[in-house]
Amino acid sequence: MTFNGYGVWAIYRFEMARALRTLWQSVVTPVITTALYFVVFGSAIGGRMEAVDGVAYGAFIVPGLIMLSLFTQSIFNASFGIYFPKFTGTIYEILSAPVSSLEVVIAYVGAAATKSAVLGLIILATAALFVPLQVLHPVIMLAMLVLISVTFSLFGFIIGIWAGSFEQLNFIPMLIVTPLTFLGGSFYSIDMLPEGWRTVALFNPVVYLISGFRWTFYGAGDVAIGISVAATLGFFALCLGVVMWMFKTGYRLKA
Repeated sequence: MTFNGYGVWAIYRFEMARALRTLWQSVVTPVITTALYFVVFGSAIGGRMEAVDGVAYGAFIVPGLIMLSLFTQSIFNASFGIYFPKFTGTIYEILSAPVSSLEVVIAYVGAAATKSAVLGLIILATAALFVPLQVLHPVIMLAMLVLISVTFSLFGFIIGIWAGSFEQLNFIPMLIVTPLTFLGGSFYSIDMLPEGWRTVALFNPVVYLISGFRWTFYGAGDVAIGISVAATLGFFALCLGVVMWMFKTGYRLKA
């Protein structure tokens, strides 16, 4: 079966158009929220804190804040994108269309990842207005940004298929992902924790993603960059495998 580029583009364009229709919710609100983080943590608190690994605190939290928005927006965009057709019943039209499961995933996840990556770059530009920034490895930073956006969009896609209600749609992002992000070194280095708590923190998978992304900015992280990349790729492979299994078995898609 040849690749149905037209079908993929149609779904992708529809999802991107939905983001433009809800521009305030999709872009403006996250940017304003992040700006408030910089005002509170970067200016009010950061001015009273010592530099972390030789980096001013206001600049140190930038990668973590970008990741915080990236995680939540990737999950929200992808989960809502596939859940809404389930909710309205139009999912059957997609499943019966001449597009493969892989093409459906590429379209929905690609659109969600695009929106999240663009938002991450907008937040990065916003951060530059508040604190002096440097990105030592810009190419790797962009690659990590895209990889994490795609990975968490896949994760959100899984949540959207699994969820049976709007409450379940928000359960994992609000009660699991957001707390793990705050405890994963968004606003501090885990080296600042006592030894016992640092060991516990290393069991938090989000630590590796934030650490790897922060390394692209300042050349230093809580764990080695190779381990961070490996952890991200491992999570990506796991999510991709689960998504393909869902389509193969029709889990909560054909019921």
